[in-house]
Amino acid sequence: MMVNLIKLRPSSLEWELISNYYNEQEKAMKKIFFTIFLIMTINTTYAEIKIGFVRINEILKQAPQTAISNKKLEKEFKSKTDKLKKSIVTLQTKAKSLEKNGLTMDDATRESKKRELQLAQIDIQRSERELKEDINLRRREELNTLQGKVNLAIDKFAQKEKYDLILYQGVAYTSDAVDITEEVVKVLGSVK
Repeated sequence: MMVNLIKLRPSSLEWELISNYYNEQEKAMKKIFFTIFLIMTINTTYAEIKIGFVRINEILKQAPQTAISNKKLEKEFKSKTDKLKKSIVTLQTKAKSLEKNGLTMDDATRESKKRELQLAQIDIQRSERELKEDINLRRREELNTLQGKVNLAIDKFAQKEKYDLILYQGVAYTSDAVDITEEVVKVLGSVK
């Protein structure tokens, strides 16, 4: 029981990653609030400031580039996923055959077949893990590319509509009046 509890504790590397994440978020929030404060104090005497907010998750879901990226990834990894599915079906067939015919086999043959199945299962699990890692890596690459396009679309929209500040992360509340997500999605459709 003690071994299971030890495994549940995050490693020092995980704690460091979590700590770094929250420190980065805190720094980003401080920068945002400082920028808002600075813009508000400078611009209140000259003109009304124009602030917008975008829901980045919604943009990433609705962006036309997301569907294209998903189809691209699906096509890229189709042969590997099909091969893995065939391996799983073959393993299941062999397991059913062993279960059905295992009683008629001698002990040595039955144990040999069980070992073969276990090794095949381990190999399939390794292949599945590697495939997931490859897919996740490529998905992150595509997401980074899309994030760059989203930033370009936000910049383009902000310049066209003369926004002073557009926020999309670390905001506790925004009203619908400043939510410009749909407009940015439309602009994103024209970004190549």
